[in-house]
Amino acid sequence: MKTTDYIKNWLKENLSTKRYSHSIGCGECAKKLAKLYNQDENKAYLAGLIHDLAKNLNDNELHNIIINEIKTGYNETELKNPKTYHAIVGAYLAKKIFEIDDNDIISAIRFHTLGKTDMTTFEKIIYIADKIEPNERDEKYSKKIYKILEKNKGIIGLDLAILKCTKETIKSLIRRQLYICPETIDVYNHLITKVGDLLEEED
Repeated sequence: MKTTDYIKNWLKENLSTKRYSHSIGCGECAKKLAKLYNQDENKAYLAGLIHDLAKNLNDNELHNIIINEIKTGYNETELKNPKTYHAIVGAYLAKKIFEIDDNDIISAIRFHTLGKTDMTTFEKIIYIADKIEPNERDEKYSKKIYKILEKNKGIIGLDLAILKCTKETIKSLIRRQLYICPETIDVYNHLITKVGDLLEEED
């Protein structure tokens, strides 16, 4: 695996200033959450740091890598919204460019955008850190998620936070008239059934 310094330099050279700032914030946020939920802090930092490494590529480049290089391991529905491309390619490039072979990190990158119904605690942490890191994300929104985590301890808190994030994602996609991947609906349905009665806050 490449060193953290190498990875940071690569990200700084290949991502926009805002995206690099977001990546740094996500890594730091993921590390803090990992400590709270007894996960590997260093692994969480690294996963958060590199989760958006494919964001330097445009939609056509991402699509071509998926079709011509990756070829398997994704659903056709994921290709109907370009917003999902970078997660698929990011997991692939983390192995190719940074020589990362840790399955926890690769899977967390792969599912940080859509999520999935059987996410591990580690994957949930990276998913949430991406949404609430302090550098580029909306502070008001982040405070709502932190409030959920503080009020609801353990895995229930993580599930409630992801449910809230998923609800907001669906609302945003509808407002922008973008395709909603079935995987997003699956996550929502799974969590609304599992912990929906505990989600008190409503907009």
